[in-house]
Amino acid sequence: MPKEEKQTFLQSMGITRTVERPREESDIQLREDRIGRYFKKYLNKFVFVEFSDEFMERSKVGDILKGVPVPLRRKEVKEFAGGEGVPMTVIAENMAWVMGGDPHFKYTKDYVKILEKLYKNRLHESLMKEGRDAAERGDMDNACIHFRASLCMKYDYLHSMYSYARACRVMYENSNNEEYVGRFKAEAVDWFELLTETHPRFAMGYYYLGYSYLNMGLYNKAVLAWQGFLKFTKNGRDRKEIRHRIEQLADPVAIEKGCLSITAGRNAEGIEQLEPYLKTKFKDWWPLHYYLGLGYRGEGRNSDAVAEFKKALMINGSHLESMRELVDIYEASGDKTNLKKYTEKIKLIEDAQKEDQKANLKEIEKENKRLEEEEPAPLPKEQIEHFDLTEADELEGEEKTHLVKRFGKK
Repeated sequence: MPKEEKQTFLQSMGITRTVERPREESDIQLREDRIGRYFKKYLNKFVFVEFSDEFMERSKVGDILKGVPVPLRRKEVKEFAGGEGVPMTVIAENMAWVMGGDPHFKYTKDYVKILEKLYKNRLHESLMKEGRDAAERGDMDNACIHFRASLCMKYDYLHSMYSYARACRVMYENSNNEEYVGRFKAEAVDWFELLTETHPRFAMGYYYLGYSYLNMGLYNKAVLAWQGFLKFTKNGRDRKEIRHRIEQLADPVAIEKGCLSITAGRNAEGIEQLEPYLKTKFKDWWPLHYYLGLGYRGEGRNSDAVAEFKKALMINGSHLESMRELVDIYEASGDKTNLKKYTEKIKLIEDAQKEDQKANLKEIEKENKRLEEEEPAPLPKEQIEHFDLTEADELEGEEKTHLVKRFGKK
């Protein structure tokens, strides 16, 4: 076989980055479901019934339907029992809600087969559009469920991967519940990463991934993601915005590299990278002093380390790691007075944190129960984002054109 025919599609487009996760990490039916707990409430609205043998004999999906209970809402059960019949379009929508609510549901694979046969492998597009329309209304649970259902139908579908990640982002940005935010943020970041790995020429994946990393304080990763965005975007306004963001992050990236040098044990290198920032606006950034303290301690400069840890505490008075470093230094030097002082401070702060956690836990549990049981109201207009899929359409069009040129129409 000629060498060029052995190339993957991405390699033929000049893209050498071909990260591929195992199917169990990329397929929504197989991977961990961090946020499904918030959608289970919708499954409680369905009753599962089986069609009669007579119906299955007449249905073009009867062979697949056998032994597979289908979801009906309670009002539809009356129609079903009364002999009026329930349209397959309604049943398909119900299946979508069940799959999207719980991709691990026992009959998800059966539902996918049924829907593929009924709609000739195009339903993933319709489900994505349903989700997009719901997102434009601010009905984010509805949107998320339809995007997830679409991904059950086609796990690597560009439009649904992008829309799902963005929906998760919108949802955590509009919540104050710590656990909810943590789960949706992790889901959003993971899907943006998966999107750039699966569709590495899609610019907007890098755009949002960069902002996700920035939100997490991962400045170097943010810049790398945005460099990917600049490589593939055609949008001049967004290009200008991201170039400006990268310029703004030049110093934070350099500081982050210095901190990483110290955590890797390259203390002298890290100190050299960080010390110049003591005379800049970053002198009020407590991590700078903390990591310099670690570097100095690693080099045996304990007096300098103590000074930096104390500066970190002047800025962030409850930073326990700085206090623990001071305790270690004072214990080794035999300074009992300061050892006692910082040991007692640590205990006071830990006790206060435990009390705060206890007080917050009840509120968090109460809010979690509400989120898991009640349907949320649509987002206010000012909090709704426009789900523009123009670039995704353009990329998909390019990919299809390229495939036709290489292999011809089927």
